[in-house]
Amino acid sequence: MKRFAMAVTGAAILVAGCGGAEDDAAPPGDSAPATSAYEPGPFFGECGSITDAEVQSAFGAGPFGQITRNSVGCQWETVGFGGPGVSFSWYRGSPIGRERAGSELIGRPAKDIEIDGNPGFEAERGTLCEIGVQFGDDFFHWSITYSDQPAARPPCDVGNELAQLTVERKQ
Repeated sequence: MKRFAMAVTGAAILVAGCGGAEDDAAPPGDSAPATSAYEPGPFFGECGSITDAEVQSAFGAGPFGQITRNSVGCQWETVGFGGPGVSFSWYRGSPIGRERAGSELIGRPAKDIEIDGNPGFEAERGTLCEIGVQFGDDFFHWSITYSDQPAARPPCDVGNELAQLTVERKQ
């Protein structure tokens, strides 16, 4: 009986806290819902508009054993688990600062760069380099890693070359 009384009391408190119909009315002047000011940036095309041959040439390693293309980006991997690789990702309506902060948190200090008037960052450590370039609320990201193998070219040289081509080919 005591439990029943507690349950009824709890239900009464919840119902009382819900308010009446007059509480549901919006204040005058607040009738329009908030809208997003997001405007999409340029179109970069599949894989940043870069061909497999161009990635192979810039990367200077290979041949690529696997090439993956999906709705968010592309990845080129050389033969062997954990081997060298290159990836491209394109982010719509996502803050580039989060990507930059992630690089810094895992020990790759980022520095400011600019490609064709567009701000971005470069984060390098050892045989890995990340390049991010912003276009309004959008950005793209190139990641180059030679893993434990000697780099055919400095990874950020590869990343900057691919990023420059992507910027030049935007639509």
